[in-house]
Amino acid sequence: MTGLLSRHEAAQRQLPEAYSVAGASKSTSPQGGTFEHINPSTGRVQAGIAMVGADFVDQAVGEARRACAAWRAMPGARRRQILERLAQLVVEHGDELSVLATLEAGITHTYGRASFVPAAYAWINYYAGWADRLEGLVTSSNPAEPFIYTVPEPVGVVAIIISWNAPLLSLAMKVAPALAAGNTVVLKPAEMTPFTAVRFFELAKQAGLPDGVLNIVLGQADAGAALIGHEDVDKISFTGGLQTAQRIMAGAAQPLTPVLFELGGKGANILFEDADLAQAVPFSASRAMVLAGQGCVLPTRMLVHASIYDEVVAGVVKNVADIRIGDPLEAGTFTGPVISASACDRISGMIDQAKQQGSGELVAGGNRCNGDLGDGFFIEPTVFANVDPESDLGQKELFGPVLSITPFSSEDEAVHIANGTQYGLSSYVHTHDLRRARRMADQLRSGTVSINAAPSHHYSAPFGGIGKSGFGREGGKAGIEEFINMKTILIS
Repeated sequence: MTGLLSRHEAAQRQLPEAYSVAGASKSTSPQGGTFEHINPSTGRVQAGIAMVGADFVDQAVGEARRACAAWRAMPGARRRQILERLAQLVVEHGDELSVLATLEAGITHTYGRASFVPAAYAWINYYAGWADRLEGLVTSSNPAEPFIYTVPEPVGVVAIIISWNAPLLSLAMKVAPALAAGNTVVLKPAEMTPFTAVRFFELAKQAGLPDGVLNIVLGQADAGAALIGHEDVDKISFTGGLQTAQRIMAGAAQPLTPVLFELGGKGANILFEDADLAQAVPFSASRAMVLAGQGCVLPTRMLVHASIYDEVVAGVVKNVADIRIGDPLEAGTFTGPVISASACDRISGMIDQAKQQGSGELVAGGNRCNGDLGDGFFIEPTVFANVDPESDLGQKELFGPVLSITPFSSEDEAVHIANGTQYGLSSYVHTHDLRRARRMADQLRSGTVSINAAPSHHYSAPFGGIGKSGFGREGGKAGIEEFINMKTILIS
């Protein structure tokens, strides 16, 4: 038995029982079959997850509806206290939550503990602060006119459907503002990440969350369809892929349920000739490989000015060579496996296609890992230079550890290439010229623009995309406004 396998088998003892929740009732009955949960680091089944069906979804939505009135009526200060306590519990259980993310999704324990846990705390704590600060406006107090004012009200029952690549952070970004605004939630996590969702629920209960305010549906396509099309769901918030979003929109059309979509990205990372290469090159190489490249905001498409192109490519290759890929449970591992065998095959197939079609020049990686990593879903950090921006490699979101680099000669050309995909989520610009930075921020078709290695999003500011990257916003005041209706009252 390899060291990796023995470590993971020992860690699997920490996996909680995975169950669905409707009000005070828990279900481990496989009404919708059993999902074999595979550890992406070992390629082995580590648990059987009971999937529920449409009947349980209806029960969960009913419990959420019944809990609406009391949760909405609860003083905002009390909702704030519960969420503040939840945020603190996430920190206190950060090591455990990080291990679960490693076993579920291959997220390195180091990254989960150092990045996702504090980020989840920040998002939950931030929205806790909004729970007793939502306010309306007096729009007219002229004695000759009606007295007019507005009141913020929760939308009601919110269906939250999250992806697998950042389970704890996604919960914090979506569940916290929905609850802070006074809504109740039916949560459907990805099949691959049920354990984080269950522990999050248990911590929320420990923090004082009443029965029915947060419900969990562990299910597959039939359960998802039942939740999306349910007449008693008042809003849907989804993070994931474009094709799933299209199915959700179609399912939500009959009941006319409003949706919030945070979808994919192919963000351009633009390095101008005056960029600080000592900062920009390591950032570009490493950030593209975080989470094995499985992040919608990651800068996986570099555009580099021709005058520094060769130097940058050489620097990126050197930095990528230093990235440690391996067991995500081990300290010092920078990147782990991709999520599944099918993802591994898909990414490897796109790499092979790029090589065969001459879409770019392979300058680093390009292979599946072998040896102790051979049974898991590990792909070498991969870099293509001189990438054709019109090729699949330059256009499609690979969602894997693959970085493409393309040269440009002018600012206008950089903007043209950057805006030349169907996505518009996150873009990056490296320059010392503040006027240029502001011009680029204005011209880039993107929900966010990060200048000189700034973070791609922050809990205090709106985050979201345009185009095929979705619509609606998470973060900041805009993030909680997604979960309220503003009622207007007129008094004669």
